Amino acid sequence: MVTMLHRRSTLALAVLSLLAEAEYLHQGSMHPYRMQRLLRDRGKDEVVNVGQRGSLYRTIDRLHRTGLIEARESGRDGNRPEHTPYSLSDEGRRVWREWMLDALATPTREYPEFPAAIAFIPLLDPDEVLGRLLERRRKLTDEVARIQSLMAESAEWGRLFALEMEYLNATTEAELHWVRSVIDDLESGAISWTPEQLAALASRHPQ
Repeated sequence: MVTMLHRRSTLALAVLSLLAEAEYLHQGSMHPYRMQRLLRDRGKDEVVNVGQRGSLYRTIDRLHRTGLIEARESGRDGNRPEHTPYSLSDEGRRVWREWMLDALATPTREYPEFPAAIAFIPLLDPDEVLGRLLERRRKLTDEVARIQSLMAESAEWGRLFALEMEYLNATTEAELHWVRSVIDDLESGAISWTPEQLAALASRHPQ
């Protein structure tokens, strides 16, 4: 049963995971600047929305206020919060494990914008939709190439450390395959609509 008191986010999970790593490696604690650097240097910002430095600090502040992490001896240089080291609390250690296991086991609905837009494409002109999907196909093709390049660069670390990139590659390729199929049907006329057809359909199914 996942604790509802503590709000989970990918960035919060990443922070707790880095502190769990510091504990695992007997380093004890880690300061925010190092967290942000590690997330970017390891390419974890591909799957974690690190955003600006303020996003990380707000997440750390929330985790601290809710008792999941603890501030250790001050390592600040003047008034620089990025040098304050943090470590997991007992509750943080428990919640981190709970979040990890639940995230691995439980699919979630994330409600991205793309399927929401797809749900309302009959309100647009078919040629306009086709043009935008052709643009999306091009961008997805470029993204697959970029991801596969990153995977090749990290191949020396072994599959264990590239699993998240494998997942991104699989999901991006799946979306690309689907977008191509919709484009094919739009171009062939298998998917088509006109305002008159939509009005007739609406008249048969009044709300």
